[in-house]
Amino acid sequence: MKKINEKMRITFYRSFASLVLGLLSAYCYGAATNHEQVEEGAKQYLINQLTDNAQDTNIDVAIVKIDDRINIPDCPTGFQYNASPEALSQSYISVRVSCKNNEWYLFTSGQVTRTKEIVVTQGAISPGTVLTTSNLTMAEVDVRRLRYTAFTDLASLIGARMKRRITDGQAIQSNMLCFVCKGDRITITAEVAGMEVKTAGIAQQDGVVGDNIKVINASSQKAVIARVASPEEVVIHL
Repeated sequence: MKKINEKMRITFYRSFASLVLGLLSAYCYGAATNHEQVEEGAKQYLINQLTDNAQDTNIDVAIVKIDDRINIPDCPTGFQYNASPEALSQSYISVRVSCKNNEWYLFTSGQVTRTKEIVVTQGAISPGTVLTTSNLTMAEVDVRRLRYTAFTDLASLIGARMKRRITDGQAIQSNMLCFVCKGDRITITAEVAGMEVKTAGIAQQDGVVGDNIKVINASSQKAVIARVASPEEVVIHL
């Protein structure tokens, strides 16, 4: 009888231990699932918020892993996510996660990388070099590295000249080049009532296509403001 009781006791403890381990495993699995759900939800929330205002910009979000020791309860109605407009413009964004079913909430954060496909150099370029398809290419660049206007159309830069030395793979920005450079002899085209009158001129400023720069009419020696249309031409409207 004593041996039978001992065997029953051992069986009971084993069954109880298996039950406890099963419950712990289920709890840990549920906790892990909630952690992953919140992290993925925060990531998708940020991507959706940032993509709406992104112009040809690729958004990548890396959510900081939530500490496994933090208890995240189930939320039958779905977790809610919120970040302030000011935070959404930053590289590190704090996101408030909450649940309507209870008063629970926590803050997590995501690191945001914004990249854009723009024109970059293909090889080092010296000052005065004319840009061609052989020294330009396209690449994804972190927009935080850009301080001036960048270019998304390689063909639009053909014929421009570099004003400074730049290294291989560097983003082409408007302050680095000029389509018309100071001292260039260019054509001034005056548009009058649908007619065009052309004369020679001398650029007094650097400019890229679309810029308004000061030029001197070579015949009259008068200064005018004209819009850069190409490396050889500026246009004025009379």
